[in-house]
Amino acid sequence: MDVKTLVETKARAARAAAAGLALCSTKVKNDALASMARGLEEKTEALREANRVDLERARTRGVTRAFLDRLTLTDARIEDMAQGLREVAALPDPVGDVVEAWRRPNRIEIARVRVPLGVIGFIYESRPNVTADAAGLCIKSGNAVLLRGGSEAIESNGMIVAVLAKALEKAGAPPGAIQFVDTTDREAVAAMLTLDRLVDLIIPRGGEDFVQWVAERSRVPVLKHDKGLVHVYVDADADLTMATTIVVNAKAQRPSVCNALETLLVHADVAPRWLPLVAGRLAEAGVEIRGCPRTVALVPAARPATSADWDTEYLDLVLAIRVVDHLDEAIAHIRRHGSGLAEAIVTGDLRHARRFTREIDAAAVLVNASTRLVDGNQFGMGAEMGISTSRVHARGPVGVRELTTTKFVVYGDGQIRE
Repeated sequence: MDVKTLVETKARAARAAAAGLALCSTKVKNDALASMARGLEEKTEALREANRVDLERARTRGVTRAFLDRLTLTDARIEDMAQGLREVAALPDPVGDVVEAWRRPNRIEIARVRVPLGVIGFIYESRPNVTADAAGLCIKSGNAVLLRGGSEAIESNGMIVAVLAKALEKAGAPPGAIQFVDTTDREAVAAMLTLDRLVDLIIPRGGEDFVQWVAERSRVPVLKHDKGLVHVYVDADADLTMATTIVVNAKAQRPSVCNALETLLVHADVAPRWLPLVAGRLAEAGVEIRGCPRTVALVPAARPATSADWDTEYLDLVLAIRVVDHLDEAIAHIRRHGSGLAEAIVTGDLRHARRFTREIDAAAVLVNASTRLVDGNQFGMGAEMGISTSRVHARGPVGVRELTTTKFVVYGDGQIRE
């Protein structure tokens, strides 16, 4: 079977399953999610073995440590996948929720009701744990999903999907609702983008160039999980102990993900006494610093930053630092270089906090908190399909509600249009 036929066959199976899944009760969907979670836990060793095959292949290619980190499945990450499915099961079911209702003078009653989107095409790269997150969110929201993971994780993803689909069937939900494009041929992605009659939404999750490539070629609507060039600005009135904790966490807790800190902006009034301190803490965490001239003067171990550093999403233990003279300069820098995913300010000045939240245009704007909190799980939304930087349909963490649309349901008693 050629690649295009393979992808279309799986999309048709997803479309057929979507009709049945949309009618499943909340109990059936929750039972399916619980069964999926148990299946992952029971098959931990098989999942780890499949993942070892992927890791060995990746190492022979000489990939970065950040890439290997995203690819690795540990016992803890598998348990997190299972727990994520249970948390999604515990969420309110958005399907059938009445968003608003009203009655017209002619006595017709109108309600706007949440319904599934249909079939979600999810295209993603090296993190196999995302497979379970995506499948769980789609099942809860009543959508079938067509998964196309990166070739580097094909063994891991294939095993995860096999476990999840079997669990669906045990719970009485359509097993065809989770489809996996099990080929490393890159033409599979191009084929998915043409299936506008079978797939209702494409969500690409990966590097900036990849997401842009998908958006430019797709005949299916695209919800972008785009570049995460994240800033933290430490203001003149910041609690510097708090600022240190936030910055080290935002950069070093898990640097390979999109909500990790990439550029630190520091007010000139606090830079002389605080930058050497935080630089020491960052060095202990293995972070390389690239700084503006004023940063290098205060932190001699820092490498001079180039203009490209202000536009680089490192996804690694590298941090760009710039000293600014005031809040206006910090806002201007973020407007010029930010990607619109998440931005943060650390300040004790309420007026500055309000200005920052009002004037910074991003999916999430934080005050005195780490950007690593910008996550569907941390926001109480369960897992997430990604963090949307789009402005249409959904923005920020994409959870179960964001995977629904609405329809109008109208009740009358014989009314006609005059």
